[in-house]
Amino acid sequence: MSDQRSTHFGFQTVDEADKAARVAGVFHSVAGRYDLMNDLMSAGLHRAWKAFTVAQAAVRPGMRVLDVAGGTGDLARAFARRVGPTGEVWLTDINASMLSVGRDRMVDDGLLQPAVLCDAEKLPFPDAYFDRVSVAFGLRNMTHKDLALSEMTRVLRPGGRLYVLEFSKVWQPLAPLYDLYSFQVLPRLGARVAGDEQSYRYLAESIRMHPDQETLKSMMQEAGLVRVRYYNLTAGVVALHEGWKP
Repeated sequence: MSDQRSTHFGFQTVDEADKAARVAGVFHSVAGRYDLMNDLMSAGLHRAWKAFTVAQAAVRPGMRVLDVAGGTGDLARAFARRVGPTGEVWLTDINASMLSVGRDRMVDDGLLQPAVLCDAEKLPFPDAYFDRVSVAFGLRNMTHKDLALSEMTRVLRPGGRLYVLEFSKVWQPLAPLYDLYSFQVLPRLGARVAGDEQSYRYLAESIRMHPDQETLKSMMQEAGLVRVRYYNLTAGVVALHEGWKP
């Protein structure tokens, strides 16, 4: 009998040891067209969701910011423009393909900030180092979300804030239409534009398996954060959670 623990990969049940490799395969596959697909599948709304996150974070010159699972670097670039030459923005991701795209875009914009390949469940940073930590559309792919949230809390200084931008539970009257789009339109769009139907089918499934707004709020509180609140965006398609480190 296997002693390995199981977890979810979309709607599939897989060994925990296999999930990271499967998620890595998804993002290696889509890295080159990740931003184009984001624009198409959200009708450009992902830019507004990220802009709202940046505004809420209220990053100021001289601050230290960590962007976890930062992918192609949208949030990191926005934060880097705000911290100025006296601040720091660390772009991190577990996926080398995504991190490479994000790092190159930072450089192309003249923003010379560090990019680090690392696991969100084992962040290579000291305690109480950052003023802000963000994770956008990355938490749902992590095997041990509770460990990742605890690590992000650990590296926050007292008074610092964590921001989690993630797909969430849509307003119930819209659920049938949202399901139709997610499971019929989105995979076909992925096949046509990115040449990868399965990765976008996984995306739709992973959204359904992610904790809802109240559950994620409780998980952030259990990680040690206080004053946790969330904002439903686009009828709950996405939610931004905010928590403070006491």
